[in-house]
Amino acid sequence: MKAPRSGGGWKAIKYSLTLANRVGWWKLWKSMRSKNACKTCAVGMGGQKGGMVNEAGLFPEVCKKSFQAMASDMQPAVASDFFAKHNIDQLRSFNSRKLEYSGRLTEPLLLSPGEKHYKPISWDAALDLVVDRLKAAGPERAFYYASGRSSNEAGFLFQMMSRLMGTNYVNNCSYYCHQASGVGLGSSIGTGAGTIKLEDLEHTDLYILIGANPSSNHPRLMKAFMEIRRRGGKVIVINPVKELGLVNFKVPSDVRSMLFGSSIASMYVQPHVGGDLALLTGIAKVVLEQNAHDSSFIAAHTENFEAFQEQVNQTSWDDIIAQSGVDRDTIQQIADQYISAKNVVIGWCMGITHHLHGTNNVQTIANVSLLRGMVGRRQAGLMPIRGHSNVQGLGSVGVTPGLKQAMLERLESQLGIQVPTTPGYDTMACMEASHRGEIDFAFCLGGNLYGSNPDTKYALEAMSRIKTILYLSTTLNTGHVWGTGEETLILPVLPRDEEPQSTTQESMFSYVRMSDGGKSRYEGPRSEVSILAAIGQKLFAGDNRIDWKKLESHSAIRELIADLIPGYENMHQTIESNKEFHVTGRAVAEYQFPTESGKAKFHAIPLPEIPVDDNQLRLMTVRSEGQFNSVVYDDEDIYRGQERRDVILMNRADIDRLGLKPDQRVKVKSEAGEMPYILVREFDVRAGNALMYYPEANILVPHTVDPLSKTPGFKSTRVTLEVQATV
Repeated sequence: MKAPRSGGGWKAIKYSLTLANRVGWWKLWKSMRSKNACKTCAVGMGGQKGGMVNEAGLFPEVCKKSFQAMASDMQPAVASDFFAKHNIDQLRSFNSRKLEYSGRLTEPLLLSPGEKHYKPISWDAALDLVVDRLKAAGPERAFYYASGRSSNEAGFLFQMMSRLMGTNYVNNCSYYCHQASGVGLGSSIGTGAGTIKLEDLEHTDLYILIGANPSSNHPRLMKAFMEIRRRGGKVIVINPVKELGLVNFKVPSDVRSMLFGSSIASMYVQPHVGGDLALLTGIAKVVLEQNAHDSSFIAAHTENFEAFQEQVNQTSWDDIIAQSGVDRDTIQQIADQYISAKNVVIGWCMGITHHLHGTNNVQTIANVSLLRGMVGRRQAGLMPIRGHSNVQGLGSVGVTPGLKQAMLERLESQLGIQVPTTPGYDTMACMEASHRGEIDFAFCLGGNLYGSNPDTKYALEAMSRIKTILYLSTTLNTGHVWGTGEETLILPVLPRDEEPQSTTQESMFSYVRMSDGGKSRYEGPRSEVSILAAIGQKLFAGDNRIDWKKLESHSAIRELIADLIPGYENMHQTIESNKEFHVTGRAVAEYQFPTESGKAKFHAIPLPEIPVDDNQLRLMTVRSEGQFNSVVYDDEDIYRGQERRDVILMNRADIDRLGLKPDQRVKVKSEAGEMPYILVREFDVRAGNALMYYPEANILVPHTVDPLSKTPGFKSTRVTLEVQATV
């Protein structure tokens, strides 16, 4: 399969038109133009300004992934005899794409102990079963996990349920993606979110993009990069993989770009996988050697600079070059551009966070930004490029093991609720407890916990030891057929554009949108809030701390959110007039850092040890252009020119060095597992490194985590290859 010469463009438009043909042009247009927030990435669009409109009022703001998610929700319902025809073993032969396109779930389903088929169950019986199993499990043997699909309203009820049950075993999908960003930024500047608003990008003259591929995963950001280049600004891309869309991209909403393409990267640097911290240290070293740091800003608004400076000075150039894989002249060029720029934004994604030193990576990014006073003011700053549409909002409303002190105090003073003081469980801690046989109930609010886990064998063992697993889902995924417990229950839920009441979502720019909801396409599914409120009424019958009946109203939930969540006070205006808003205290201005001292903090971070033998490659797992998170919409990866997913993409020098040939079958082995009969494919990736597709390659990723953020190292796995005979 031949890759195109540019990302985006006519192929993206043709694909969107194909989806429109499948579900109906007018139906898709009406759905996309409804006042509902986008269901995919956290760049965010839609809401009260109208569908396909961003917070700046620009139209059309939409991408292929938006259409994919909407079309999936518009597909026909699962056939009435589907589960009778397909037992669990047969369903396990389905890949992610086939499960996704099996249809919308419309009735509760139960896989009973010892049974091979999911069978329909009534809503009343399903809710009674949930309550019975939760009561039996108690606070110490149940955990609560949420994906970024859910609304703020559902997330708030979800975490309240866990606290009232007496446990902090509640978390969200960020622990497997951007938790290192939250922890790293929080320790450096006092807030775990990005520090800029969308309009700040209009003034950026240098954007440094590290460990991210927004051309595939956040396509609407490409317009911002295009505009930076048109203004004469620069975009430095730092990525071990040469990604087509980061070199040239045709923005569908721009005629000139569509006709001629837009150059994105003004400079493209390919370090080793995991070499970013060394590279960033090298940039800092140049800035300090040239005395180009902002000494007045550092003195007035930061602390711990001397320790950081000493650490950088002690780090040798030989170590920086060896570990980063980038020569000194290239590092000097990056630093020179950084020094000469006026408004710099540094953005990153999971190429930074998916390492066992992911938090240190983020702290080092903050160090570099603080060196020149590029954070703490408008028009410059730090921008973690978050994945799912409301993953940041779920963290804001408390779907985390530990609540922020201000929220904790408000809960206890205003509601009289004594929040549990026992330590919470992050996502991997929940899996480890399950593996030890210590969990009886797993409550999964959306997502695919099984498919998101590293070390697939370990995840399978862990989830099979849970007595009851509850999923709230719109469609089938691999978790429903592989991530099963002794008994497994699936409750069908409504997507946000079918909610009977309005909901809110928070973007990566800390902008809170309101989605109007709409008419349900099928009878049977219920809103997440109505399910949680119904469970709450049964679970806490006779408990007067929370009126769960009242909280069937989304407005009533928003009143609590406005009163209890720091930064969400403007939610009161949303209740009164549907007004959308930016969360206060996030887009840091006038160098008022929300830390105890009011100052940002430098961190002295030595280079991590990344041992790699000569016969090993550093493997990074990646998403394709045809997928979103763990959902695979298409097997093809158009931008990388791959027609299939059972491949390992390698540098030609490594193929030759290891005595391999393109399209040869190999067994890929790591300390966690192995994948047989994988095709070797040549690709432009830094020599010594390789990439394979997530979530299939999760079987190779160990379940060890970054000690600070508890995030697995999905992009730092050492693998060896063994030639296999063709079958």
